[in-house]
Amino acid sequence: MSLDTPEGPATDRADERMGKVLRAGLALTSGAATREAAMDQDQIYAELDRVRDDFRGLLDSATVGELRQPTNGTKWNNEQLLFHMLFGYLLVRNLQLIVWGFSRLPDSASRRFAFVLNAGTRPFHVVNYVGSLFGARVLGYARIQGLMDRVVTGLQRSLRAQSDESLARGMHFPVGWDPYFRDFMTLLEVYHYPTQHYDHHRRQLTLASARQG
Repeated sequence: MSLDTPEGPATDRADERMGKVLRAGLALTSGAATREAAMDQDQIYAELDRVRDDFRGLLDSATVGELRQPTNGTKWNNEQLLFHMLFGYLLVRNLQLIVWGFSRLPDSASRRFAFVLNAGTRPFHVVNYVGSLFGARVLGYARIQGLMDRVVTGLQRSLRAQSDESLARGMHFPVGWDPYFRDFMTLLEVYHYPTQHYDHHRRQLTLASARQG
């Protein structure tokens, strides 16, 4: 009877058993990650529903006088801040395409892009501030409400069309542009970003309906 040496059948069988264990573990991890991504995707879809209904409610219940009142902690009035909250969703509509492109390039590409954008943080904030001063007044309340409905519905549709692989792709972001931007964000996190931005600024509204919500 021959003995199995370290280079012989015993080691081969042990390696095979270990391989099976590792593959099973990877399969379980992959399945858990898929379920987690699906759950997060559902949560983001639901929060977009919430925001669409909330934005409509805020506009429908506000008086003209309330909309012209100053906010708590910003230089905008309520009307201007509401437009700025909408702008976060408009921004993500374009960010989807940028993330799609840069996530398929070497990591250094988006890192350099974020560096350049960070260098322009000050002019970005100026444009951001001035744009919100006139957005609601130019478009009118009915149009910004309809625009929020359309952009949120479009984001939900595109979110559902993404694969788990696409949602896990990401790129570097200019952290100086927004406190909710992180150095690296996945596409799934980008879909969540505008609601973080929305909820943050909602707390600064001085509308009676916002205080009750």
